[in-house]
Amino acid sequence: MSRAEDKKVIRLISEDGLRVDGRRPDELRPIKLEVGVLEKADGSAYVEYGRTKIMAAVFGPREIHPRHLAISEKAVIRCRYHMAPFSTEQRKSPAPSRREIELSKVIREALEPAVFTEYYPRTSIDIFIEVLQSDGGTRCAGITAASLALADAGIPMKDLVASVAVGKVDGVVVADLCDVEDKYGEADMPVALMPKFGEITLLQMDGNLSQSEFEQALQLAVESCQTIYGKQREALLNRFVQVEV
Repeated sequence: MSRAEDKKVIRLISEDGLRVDGRRPDELRPIKLEVGVLEKADGSAYVEYGRTKIMAAVFGPREIHPRHLAISEKAVIRCRYHMAPFSTEQRKSPAPSRREIELSKVIREALEPAVFTEYYPRTSIDIFIEVLQSDGGTRCAGITAASLALADAGIPMKDLVASVAVGKVDGVVVADLCDVEDKYGEADMPVALMPKFGEITLLQMDGNLSQSEFEQALQLAVESCQTIYGKQREALLNRFVQVEV
């Protein structure tokens, strides 16, 4: 059976308007954010979007090696996105795939606008993102986790970056796609946002959306990122602020 035929057979939205995991179209998966989870890293974070589980670590700013990569005006941000061999249903090769190399670049470019790289010339800021378990939305959860890890490392930032994937499933615009919705839905649109400024740092799309559907999906993505942003701030407060009873 082809992928196109699968899409016709599999129902992803019930007659009651609920998705395969029981969520409403605009509802996010349960989200867990934790900061400062690794002692050896300068900054770290752990993020769960439903069954997707991500660990992020940041090292730096530090002297860059090899030195010829240094930029005299700013720090160089380097990012490595990697899926653990046990993160998917079928064992994945530990070697970096073309997709992982591409997503490393995508995530780096989504985070760069938020970091004051000019404060640390001729240095590197290294971000490592490890996908421990994949159930859709790993690039977006990775961006959210890496943003928290950068803040945990004390690196000056214009704002945190929150990210979520929206899309279209059975003709309905939905938020925070899980793996089966990503595979069999009609469209997938990852978005990253600096909520304080309303600045989009990532916008990709795979599939087809009409202009009205695109506008609806983008508005849903912004609202979802605002919700995630609130949870990011709460996680940082839990890490750094002690409330006196």
